[in-house]
Amino acid sequence: MKKVEIVVESIHLNKVLEILERVGVSGYTVIRDVLGKGERGIMAGDELTDVFKNSYVFAVCSEDMADKIAESIKPILKKLGGVCLMSDVMWVKH
Repeated sequence: MKKVEIVVESIHLNKVLEILERVGVSGYTVIRDVLGKGERGIMAGDELTDVFKNSYVFAVCSEDMADKIAESIKPILKKLGGVCLMSDVMWVKH
């Protein structure tokens, strides 16, 4: 299994979620108002709008699905900024 983690400016969150839906991701988690510092500076999360806020999205999926996500998200990240990380994970089923 793969864990796909995406951090984008909150104003672009819906574009990322649309991509996940389009490629067939069955579930994901969104954490809003993520604070941090990157190549675009500090995202303090203290603004009234989503302009200077980040959101964090993660999903666990098959390697094939992760590859689809990567190919689909790459143009958005190139144009709008953000980061997408993928790592191997072990899913403990209940």
